[in-house]
Amino acid sequence: MFEVNPMPAQLDPHLIEILEKVEVATIGHFLHSGFVDRELRAVLPEKRVAGTAVTVRLPHADSTILHYLTKIVRPGDFVVVERCGDDRHACWGGVVTHAMKIAGIAGAAIDGPATDFSEIRKVEMPMWCRGPSPITTKILGLEGAINVPVTVGGQVVKPGDAILADESGVVVLAPSYAKTAAEKAIGMQENEIKLLERLRNGEFLPDISGATKIVEDESRRVA
Repeated sequence: MFEVNPMPAQLDPHLIEILEKVEVATIGHFLHSGFVDRELRAVLPEKRVAGTAVTVRLPHADSTILHYLTKIVRPGDFVVVERCGDDRHACWGGVVTHAMKIAGIAGAAIDGPATDFSEIRKVEMPMWCRGPSPITTKILGLEGAINVPVTVGGQVVKPGDAILADESGVVVLAPSYAKTAAEKAIGMQENEIKLLERLRNGEFLPDISGATKIVEDESRRVA
């Protein structure tokens, strides 16, 4: 059985522009949820992309639904693939990479392996997955779903969510919160630049962060 739901509303291009200025690890300084399992790693660590979540549920060895998605996916979409626990079959290889690149997607995250990494690197397709596998899925025509809630790397992803991904990992944000999170993160990154300048001017990190006061106050209390 196949389920194909309407494509979600895409994020505002201005929001995408703001998100792409943000390091995922900066968001990790103030959020503890929304992050996919760190074992989903970047094939191209130098890439940072943001996009609108288009979700795929692709069980076992049947990649029919992913092939179908290449026909309807849009520029700026970020494809998120739930593999239903299958860590053996690579559903994404060279041909799918080229088809998705031509379609203009921002990137993809697969809760399982991929293959043809040389092709992924050749066309510079931003991709996060659980590593390579030489065993591939097939066009079996059994089942699959597009634009349903999925679980990827332990994180629930809904169609239309904001996705931000870079060398540190992948974070999923509700569209209503994405701008707030991005602006807070950008402010923190700007403050970090000032902090580094203070270090270069001779100050010590624990004096700036407050660690010195905490340790020395505790030492005096215990003494």
